[in-house]
Parts: sequence; structure tokens; C-alpha cells
Amino acid sequence: MIRPSVRFLSAAVLVALSMPLIQVSAQTQVPAAPPQDQAAPAAPAPAAAPVFPAPDPQYFTADKPTKETINAFLESSWGYEENRVWQVQAILKTPVEGVSKVIVFVGDKSGKEKPSALEFFAMADGKHIITGDQIVAFGEHPFADFRAQMQQQADGPYRGAASKDLELVEFADFQCPHCKEAQANMDKLATDFPKARIVFENDPIPSLHPQAVTAASYGVCVAKQGGSTAFFQFAAAVFDGQDGLATPDGATLTLNSAITKAGLDTAKIAACATAPETKAAVDASIKLASDVGISQVPMLVINGREVPANAPYETLKKIVTYQANQDGITK
Repeated sequence: MIRPSVRFLSAAVLVALSMPLIQVSAQTQVPAAPPQDQAAPAAPAPAAAPVFPAPDPQYFTADKPTKETINAFLESSWGYEENRVWQVQAILKTPVEGVSKVIVFVGDKSGKEKPSALEFFAMADGKHIITGDQIVAFGEHPFADFRAQMQQQADGPYRGAASKDLELVEFADFQCPHCKEAQANMDKLATDFPKARIVFENDPIPSLHPQAVTAASYGVCVAKQGGSTAFFQFAAAVFDGQDGLATPDGATLTLNSAITKAGLDTAKIAACATAPETKAAVDASIKLASDVGISQVPMLVINGREVPANAPYETLKKIVTYQANQDGITK
């Protein structure tokens, strides 16, 4: 579910540079390439299997980023897709010192997709690119900084391994229907990746879900008083009874029932939920989501790599496996 706010930062780029084939929503499609200017080469015509034209040296007028860096970046982003192919077609100087325009031809070995051109601007810092109105981390290891940030700040309840070597951080809203749907994926990931640490972080959207912040606050208190095991029992019960969150009275009944199923005292949790430190904990989780550009839920951050948590499971599993291999982690 998309957050209707100024935090709409990275969904289109997540699609363009991380998940071009996943059919989760309209924003998980590869966007059409912007119109080419006269200084740029034209994209190739569709073919059963793409045959890209040989790069022309006249379109390589900038020294940075190098082809090697761009290819490493795209390999990190797209390498899990065995049919995805690309070719760096231009690295052009711009009027802004240190900013280069990059054009990449993209295709599919199976011929199921029409070849297209992806354009982006590489920033002078070597660590970011701009495509459309989106700013994205760039480089040979584009997810490393977000991975470190998650390891340091994602302190929500977790299941699985204590180690953070393979860390899957789920950002979700208890009242979001898509987040409820994603729980089947999360349960399968916990089974298929026993070495993973699977963390839950609250990212409620109160403008759409009036009871989401209350549910998040209760969840914080359940984890505080009962630990991670109690939290995931509570969370499963809340998602199962999500329809009850539609009204304040229904939310109270639903949350109290979930607390009871987790084996805790409803009065103690309710009192804790109104405490300033509980609000601070929910706010910190929301801020973490904002800081890494998460603009929709459910979102799963796999060692720093953002992927919709309600993607088709086999694709999600493939991405987790690929990212783990990229980071030197065996299943």
C-alpha cells in the first residue's frame, strides 16, 4: 500500500533497478524510457532475443562512472534474473561538473519483453544516481550502506537467527490488507532460510488506517513485556482478525484478543501503549523507514535491498538467495 505523502521517494526506482519483472502493482513495472535527446543513441528494435548495436565511442564522453562500475551496479540489482541482459550504451558529460548521463539498453533473453532504454544521471559523489524524480544509492555495492543502517537501527522483535549476517527487515502496517497477505511469504521465508534474522518494524499509515498506530503501540508493548515469541503470536492474531480494526471498539476487542493469545495481561499492555516511550519507539521505526526511502508497505529489506514483501514467493525466495550469495552467505 502506497503512503500518500512526501515520503514517496523510491518505489519507481525500486522497480526499475531492483524488480523489473515482479507483478505486485503498477509500480513494479519497468517504466518507459524518457524521450531520447539528439545526443543519445536510439534503442534497438524488438527481437526474439535482443541483439544490441555495438556501443559507439562518441557516446562515451565522461570518465566516470566507468562501464565496470555501472555493470557491477546492475549485476547487484538485476543479477537474480537469469534472462535479464543489458548493455551500457552511453556515458555522457553534462553541463554540470561531475554529473554524467548514462544510457543502458535492457532486454530479455526469452524475447518476452520489448527491449528498452534505461536512463539515469550519475552524481559527482559516485554514490547516487537520479532517474526520473528518484534518488538511488549507486556503486558496486549499492545496498551496503542501507544494510549497515538496518543492522544498527532495526531493533524490532525478530525470529530466526541471532546473527545479522542475513537480515530480513519487514516494514508493515497492521491494518494494511497487503501486509496481511504478505505474512504467508514471511512464514515461508522463516522456514526456507533458517540462517536469516527476520525483524518486524512498524510503519503505520494513519491517514489510511486510523487504528494502525494503536496496533503498533500495542505490538511494541507486547514485545517489551513478552519478548519476540509473544510478539509474533500477537501479530499473527492481529493480522488474522484485521477486519476488526475497522472501528475503535472493534480494534480494542481485536487487540485484546491478540494479547490474550500471546499470554499477556491486557490491562498492562493497554497502559504501556499510552506511555511516551512507546510512542517514541513507534516513531523511531517510522523514521527508519523514511530514512531509507520506504514509501509503501509491506516492504522487505534484504541486507539493505528493498523488495515488496507481497511479491510472488518464488521470486522473493530467488532474490533472498541471490542477495545472500552476493554477501557471501550460504543458505
